[in-house]
Amino acid sequence: MKRISTLTVDSPQRKGAGYSKIFNAICCLVLLAATLISSCKKDNYKGEVVGVCPLVVSTDPMDKAVDVALNKVIAVTFNTSMSAATINKTTFSIKQGTTVISGTIAPTTNGANFTFTPDVPLLPFTVYTGTITTAATDTLRTALVSDYVWSFTTSPQVVLSANPAIGGTVSGAGTFAQGSTTTVTATPNTGYTFTNWTDNGVIASTSSSYQFTMAGNRTLVANFTAIPAGRFAVTLTSLPVAGGTTNGSGSYASGSQVTVTAAPNTGYTFVNWTENGNIVSVSSSYQFAIAGNRILIANFKVIPASQFAVVLSSNPPAGGSTSGSGSYSAASSVTVTANQNPGYTFTNWTENGNVVSTSAVYTFALSASRTLVANFAINTYTLNVSATNGTTAKTPSQATYNSGTTVQVSATPNTGYVFSGWSGDATGSTNPLTVTMDANKNITANFTAITYTLNVTAVNGTVVANPNLAAYNSGATVILTATAKAGYTFSSWTGDAVSISNPLTVTMNANKNITANFILTPAIGPVLPSLGTAANFTILTKAGISTTGITSVGGDIGVSPAAATSITGFGLIMNANGQSSHTPIVTGVVYASDYAAPTPSNMTVAVNDMQTAYTTANGLVTPAPIVDLYAGNISGKILTPGLYKYNSGVLITSAGVTLAGGPNDTWVFQISQDLTVNNSAIITLTGGAQAKNVMWVVAGQATLGTNVDFSGNILSKTLVSLNTGAKVTGRLLAQTAVTLNASTVILP
Repeated sequence: MKRISTLTVDSPQRKGAGYSKIFNAICCLVLLAATLISSCKKDNYKGEVVGVCPLVVSTDPMDKAVDVALNKVIAVTFNTSMSAATINKTTFSIKQGTTVISGTIAPTTNGANFTFTPDVPLLPFTVYTGTITTAATDTLRTALVSDYVWSFTTSPQVVLSANPAIGGTVSGAGTFAQGSTTTVTATPNTGYTFTNWTDNGVIASTSSSYQFTMAGNRTLVANFTAIPAGRFAVTLTSLPVAGGTTNGSGSYASGSQVTVTAAPNTGYTFVNWTENGNIVSVSSSYQFAIAGNRILIANFKVIPASQFAVVLSSNPPAGGSTSGSGSYSAASSVTVTANQNPGYTFTNWTENGNVVSTSAVYTFALSASRTLVANFAINTYTLNVSATNGTTAKTPSQATYNSGTTVQVSATPNTGYVFSGWSGDATGSTNPLTVTMDANKNITANFTAITYTLNVTAVNGTVVANPNLAAYNSGATVILTATAKAGYTFSSWTGDAVSISNPLTVTMNANKNITANFILTPAIGPVLPSLGTAANFTILTKAGISTTGITSVGGDIGVSPAAATSITGFGLIMNANGQSSHTPIVTGVVYASDYAAPTPSNMTVAVNDMQTAYTTANGLVTPAPIVDLYAGNISGKILTPGLYKYNSGVLITSAGVTLAGGPNDTWVFQISQDLTVNNSAIITLTGGAQAKNVMWVVAGQATLGTNVDFSGNILSKTLVSLNTGAKVTGRLLAQTAVTLNASTVILP
């Protein structure tokens, strides 16, 4: 391409030299020819001289370049000297997307070359676009014919950090070419062990030496864990770092069986494990009992080009060790050996899932690289536990147990007995007992009978005990008869018996202190029995509480004697003192019999109070009960305060039931069988009646259908079940379990 410019009298080409007439004639010819020659797309020059138009002939980095350094100085070369004044931020730009990169533009000694130096380093693995616009001109003010645009991509970067920062050190960060193999390493500081590498919170590797192919930016965090007091650290490294990976680092209790494994990377074979330069194992799977801190190195070597590799591993890693891995010449006779660990039995060698030998010592002629797995089967044992005058439970409860499995055996005495100790293949009196399965075992739980005392006090009356003894065998029954003084009426029993029944039958299952209470005037309606400490709970059971769906409980919940594991679906979070736990779906706290003291004893009292309350409520006879009203189907009825006794079950359909009375009036429903509340039924309280003054005493189970709106405290001998959307304003006190399904329970 050519350009045309016109000479003037004062143009630089005329200054400093005269023009002859001949040259003037030539200029005329040039001017004439100019009309026949097309000019450049754009120029601002007034004279006309024939020459080349400015063009970009090269850039550094070139168009579509990759793996460009982050500190790169960008250069542009033109085919002619350019006017430096027109090569500026307007005509020469570098962008990341639509963002203009700030930098310094400068000419070089060669007027055709210009550079762009970014103010800050370029971002890793990022596409940048360079542009030279047509506003750039050469020294004769001739512009580029069109904009010149090119792009390039910077190198991807590996950024490393340690978590926590004092946990250890990392190495291997930097920028690397796309597709290259990169290895990073993590080294724990004293008092810490390496845990894993994570990338954006996702575990990338559990080996302190992590090798990967660069396909973009990586932000890796080496996570370290502080070694708890009384535990020992196992620290693993690979030599060379690129040779392979390791697994099994961490902290372990003294005496623990630890298994560490090493896996070679492509092109390497495992050699051995060393500690302080001494070989400790030639098996890639190395098991040992830890008695102190261990710093182990997995050694690998490069496979010579003329040899084949034999790679060995154990399945499971704890099952045993292997020997014979390495690199060998073609046609070599190779022998590999599998050694089973205690509690395991060797089964076979496999390759690509196919059995190649059932002998622990396997010899073969090598004609290609081989990857062999030594397979081991864990030994299994039986555990038989027997008991008289009590029961036992195994956790987990299985027909057989793998070698090394720990089983928790708990003993629960029958009423009137106490656990005294273990015999057979276990001794001592620890309960629960932890048993390690290393052989078939037979264990017996032993119990002894207990006796209890009964102390009875009375104010404004007298009490006669029949029989009247200093001590009672467990399970014995005692009849207490209270007689009021003149002007008083017996009201209730309190203490270790909560009841209004008189006479009262007391079953001796603990030392008991019972008080006979008398009042001047009788209460209006049935006298509600005290719930004792059970009143502190919105839900209290003996066997467990389960929930599914979105449930809400206002107040505390608890189980006893069942453990916290019987509370399911709540996502329990243990509180710092260990006495209780909490969950987002319970506004109060959660208690269980296996929490820290004083919770176990408190829970025992609460459950006893619950049972006593049930017994008392179920035995109410004052005022005279209304028996079998409406044959148990009270649907759509209006009931006034009183004592209602049913020799069958009670049904409330979707028509609901209305309880009409004042704020201090009471209702007690003694139900000999089940309480069934159909879907969408509503217990309506009118006249100021309160849910806390309503007591449903159910000998069977209480079942509330979907979307039921229920009021009152339920004392169930067995199960209380709430279906989807059921709402209860009251307490659920069950002597077996409570099940919830997207339900709401509000403390009255």
